Amino acid sequence: MSSQNPLLSITDLPAFDRIQPEHVLPAIQTLIEQADAALDTVTAADFPVDWNELAKVLDVATERLSKAWGTINHLNGVADTPELRAAYNEALPIVTDFWTRLGANEGLYAKYKQLDPASLNAEQRRALDLSLRGFVLSGAELQGADRTRFAEIQERLAALQQKFSENVLDATDAYAYFASADEVQGLPEDVLEATAEAAEEDGKPGQYKLSLKMPVYLPVLQYAENRALRERLFHANAIRASDLAPAEQKHLDNTQIIEAILQLRAEEAKLLGYDNYAELSLAPKMADTSTQVVDFLRDLAQRARPFGEQDAHDLRLFAKEQLQLDDPQPWDWTYISEKFKEARYSFSDQELRQYFSAPKVVDGLFAIIQKLFNVVIKPELAAVWHPAVEFYRIERDGQLIGQFYLDQPARSGKRGGAWMDDMRGRWLRPDTGELQTPVAYLVCNFSSGTDGQPALLTHDDVITLFHEFGHGLHHMLTQVNERDVSGISGVEWDAVELPSQFMENFCWEWPVLQNMTAHVKTGEPLPRALYDKMIAAKNYQSGMQTLRQVEFALFDMLLHRASEPQVLELLKQVRAEVSVLPAAPYSRTPHAFSHIFAGGYAAGYYSYKWAEVLSADAYAAFEEEATAPGEPNPATGLRYLHNILEAGGSRPAMESFRAFRGREPQLDALLRHQGMSETALVQA
Repeated sequence: MSSQNPLLSITDLPAFDRIQPEHVLPAIQTLIEQADAALDTVTAADFPVDWNELAKVLDVATERLSKAWGTINHLNGVADTPELRAAYNEALPIVTDFWTRLGANEGLYAKYKQLDPASLNAEQRRALDLSLRGFVLSGAELQGADRTRFAEIQERLAALQQKFSENVLDATDAYAYFASADEVQGLPEDVLEATAEAAEEDGKPGQYKLSLKMPVYLPVLQYAENRALRERLFHANAIRASDLAPAEQKHLDNTQIIEAILQLRAEEAKLLGYDNYAELSLAPKMADTSTQVVDFLRDLAQRARPFGEQDAHDLRLFAKEQLQLDDPQPWDWTYISEKFKEARYSFSDQELRQYFSAPKVVDGLFAIIQKLFNVVIKPELAAVWHPAVEFYRIERDGQLIGQFYLDQPARSGKRGGAWMDDMRGRWLRPDTGELQTPVAYLVCNFSSGTDGQPALLTHDDVITLFHEFGHGLHHMLTQVNERDVSGISGVEWDAVELPSQFMENFCWEWPVLQNMTAHVKTGEPLPRALYDKMIAAKNYQSGMQTLRQVEFALFDMLLHRASEPQVLELLKQVRAEVSVLPAAPYSRTPHAFSHIFAGGYAAGYYSYKWAEVLSADAYAAFEEEATAPGEPNPATGLRYLHNILEAGGSRPAMESFRAFRGREPQLDALLRHQGMSETALVQA
């Protein structure tokens, strides 16, 4: 069996066409046995205290486990089935147990402490510093009952966070409303076609199957003229995986899971000597304390509030005068916003969308990357987990730099949202002496094409694609040879969004858009007049959008530093402080807040705004040095490549930023890019 198990032989790329649920547990058990044997070897008294010797035995074994488990974890996110889920959950406790034991192993910690930094190169010294800190944060200095309890917490948290994620996915997939033709008036043509096809497949011809997947849910909120329909889907989405969900979904309620996660995180922090989980979370980040983060968020909220209040005032006035809505409700705001934007700027997102076919956008994205970073992107064959997945290689001067999978469309069994994950990192392998090139997964949830037509993306979808590709570039273009600090590895979490948010800026540049737009029916590129309207609307509701992100981030940080938080009451307090529009009283936002309860953003959601300061200031260098308006200077691109992307986690993020910009970051560029400078306020 073991010789036929594809998870045991990932020497290059995973054999996604051969991996089955029954392969999971045997492979993980075998790989953990091998890793445990390697751990026993390197912690023996007679094993040399030598960086390369340690890596040759232990890192090679743990990387083999990481590749296999990473592949399984990836499939769990993009191709969930009952059989795979069962296999994943069966293996999860033993995987968690191994990594917990490894991180807290006293013998291994002692070996690392004995290493002489003078014997290491700069990348290895950085990796050593991070490893020593990692041991401490993994409980290596705990003793007796505390060590045992720490391990129990890790296993329980892993199970709870996985269950949280499963509940959100299942609650989302379980919802369907079959609407009549009268109810769906106003929806875009391609959404009508896709939902009609879905209804027919379910044996309900002539109807429209509406779901909570973003390519359907968002257009309903934006365009559906039927107010009751908007309310129906809004309500279903707002109570997902909560105590208010329908009776048949009570088993998907995340209420107790949230409470248990918070309690366990607080206990973990106390065991490690921190006042609360927020302070523990910040230990490896750029920000120093939770107070610093809270002050940053409140300062940003104060600056954005006048713009947010103006946005809300404008919407209320428009709703009353033009839509005869005297008392707009939460399910109305998205619709009102879209109508107001159409009226103010004389275009709609739907009109714009006709120019953004997915293949054309991807080609345009590749073009700007190739120009800026002196690389070539080529399609390549590889086994994939779904027919819609594409695979590419990145080369420079004929040499392979990295590869990536691109999975764009939403579908059942695929987790919502968008993300980048690494299949493997760049590494000068200690066992073979060969250079291993990085491979990334780039995952989105866009609409699918219908009747042979390509998928059409909203401009927000385009921004999302560029964002995730920014993460991918950070991972794939690194020139660091030490695995633990190459690419995104070792980068402070509150700086990891810098390259992703940086890439978003190109979605607004006229020369870039000319190369990635073509009308789906006529083939004509985006007209300059429509582009000008789009730019005029760029900062539409930027005040409200900023306050929305601050609301999420402030809630997250306050939640994780409170001793006994009342989750919904805290959210209510934060909204009262920050928001300019009332929320639905039944809204259960935390119950589907996967970023902080099932992802890596616990007491870290502020990272988006924190890193946005860095990314806006970094992009300002491109604006200052452009060869022509909107034409990025390749020399600036190469400087950014060398100082930010190639450096990866081999040095603190602030050092990389200073190397590129020549100074520390400033808030001005972010406020200017979002139309919230003092000048803009005076003009408003």
